[in-house]
Amino acid sequence: MAGRTPDVSIVVPMHNEEGNAAALVREIAAALDGRHFEIVAVNDASRDGTLSELTEIKGEVPQLRIVSHRRNAGQSRAVRTGILAARAPIVATLDGDGQNPPADLPALVDALSRADAPEGLAMVGGRRVGRQDSAGKKLASRLGNGVRKRLLNDDADDTGCGIKALRRESYLMLPFFDHQHRFLPALMKREGFLVEFRDVSHRPRTAGKSKYTNIGRLFASISDMMGVMWLNSRARQTGGWDEV
Repeated sequence: MAGRTPDVSIVVPMHNEEGNAAALVREIAAALDGRHFEIVAVNDASRDGTLSELTEIKGEVPQLRIVSHRRNAGQSRAVRTGILAARAPIVATLDGDGQNPPADLPALVDALSRADAPEGLAMVGGRRVGRQDSAGKKLASRLGNGVRKRLLNDDADDTGCGIKALRRESYLMLPFFDHQHRFLPALMKREGFLVEFRDVSHRPRTAGKSKYTNIGRLFASISDMMGVMWLNSRARQTGGWDEV
């Protein structure tokens, strides 16, 4: 139906993903065939042919919307830009590198919107199985996840997994900072929301290269984790509220 608000918005941050962009958009559209959806691809000031690739496929995939940053701002800001632009009450995110198979999207969206979902469920996060990364990257991630889970008590085994389904309204209540996307379970819990996790698959990159290094991620994670710990220490819950 023309003009109808989509049921779900798929937000995909992309930076220098030439060779991945068009194929990923096609795959998302195929995975959600039969649903009323939109794809919001956020070009984070790519310096390669990512934007041209997205523009060329727009005629083939009418559900595609393209938002392009004027300056590079990082993955968390790209995710936020996409969610701000999204029109659906439920948003699903996945990384632009193509390592998150879009075939997993419907299961996460359905888990979040199911009729018997517990009250307050605001996010269903992916948990990668059979991860297709280097041994060093997997080890660093395992150590980082273990420390973060212990310190933040966020119940997340794999907070770095980019594929998630969440309620747009709930996300917009969270404090924003760079690298926020790695702490969404903890931030959701801080606001009193519930978070669940589901196993998802993972696959190797076919084009481009990772934007992160283990050392760079480590130093950023330490300062970010301290910040989230401070935010948690300052949180106070209302138990809900009533208009009288």
